[in-house]
Amino acid sequence: MALLEIKNVTRRFGDFTAVDNVSLNIEAGEFFTLLGPSGCGKTTILRMIAGFDLPDAGQILLDGNDLANTPAEKRPVHTVFQSYALFPHMTVAQNIAFPLRMARRPAADISNMTREILEQVHLADKADAYPHELSGGQKQRVALARGLVNRPRLLLLDEPLGALDAKLREEMQIDLINLQRDVGVTFVFVTHAQVEALAHRIAVMDQGKVAQVDKPARLYGYPKTRFVADFIGHINQLEAQVVAPAHGHLHLAVAGLGEIIAPLPKDAAAGGNGVFAIRPEQVRIGVHGELDELKNHFSGVVHSLLYRGEVSVYKVELANGAVVEALLPNAAPGKAELFKVGDAVKLGWRHDAGMFLHE
Repeated sequence: MALLEIKNVTRRFGDFTAVDNVSLNIEAGEFFTLLGPSGCGKTTILRMIAGFDLPDAGQILLDGNDLANTPAEKRPVHTVFQSYALFPHMTVAQNIAFPLRMARRPAADISNMTREILEQVHLADKADAYPHELSGGQKQRVALARGLVNRPRLLLLDEPLGALDAKLREEMQIDLINLQRDVGVTFVFVTHAQVEALAHRIAVMDQGKVAQVDKPARLYGYPKTRFVADFIGHINQLEAQVVAPAHGHLHLAVAGLGEIIAPLPKDAAAGGNGVFAIRPEQVRIGVHGELDELKNHFSGVVHSLLYRGEVSVYKVELANGAVVEALLPNAAPGKAELFKVGDAVKLGWRHDAGMFLHE
């Protein structure tokens, strides 16, 4: 049995269906992320797990028990918000100990548990500091420590990194992964930013529904829908029609460009419409004659380029007007601009790269 079972849950606000018949299972000890654009229903699900809101239909079960009649304050669940919600008049240690005092734990337990979690979040030296004396990252760690100090069954994290700058956000991602592993508490993490989607598994949400649930690498490499493909990372999409499956590959026709050979999906039928999708790092760029050994190679003109340190990102306009993005590693400083805007180039990719996605 999964630790948390969300069964056919629906939540409406007037005529708007925020969560539409969603079912999810979250295992004990898992770091699970709800990912999707604003308004997709992920925060509403989090609020229903926490008990701040109730479903109109369906069930939410924790350890097999329906939470419907359990008020928020009685659930073994804690929530960490983007705003931290720290008490400004309390020290770090007092903030962290607050839920233990509310639970009337013995003074010795409060002291020991607070000291232990301060060590785990690397804030032992800040125990007597006040929130206004802390950095954003330190405040976030205090909020995490307060949520974890009495070892809830679930820790819910609602956009917890949204208020941090990019470098600190990256550091906190590593801290969160390590902390979750160390304490063993199940994390349910909500974010709209794909780069923040830390997880053993991710549920990608779209318009109140779950579009796909999978491990991060599989979501990136094997998206099941156009929405997931586009939302997870960068991807090129070319409108295509199935010509025929042949010799273990799929032959696609792209208007104004010609034929593309792609991996064969399970359910491709001649005449079917969709898109050929391929990640920029799978696309090679070169001069004419360089990529002729690849089954898929097309001529184009450099439309724009962006230097990103370790790679240069090229956008190349093909003969049919489609713009395809390709990445070129920068082998050495000063050697990035191998091609310039307006240069005639060749793009190519392997016949086993990319995927066909139905409309």
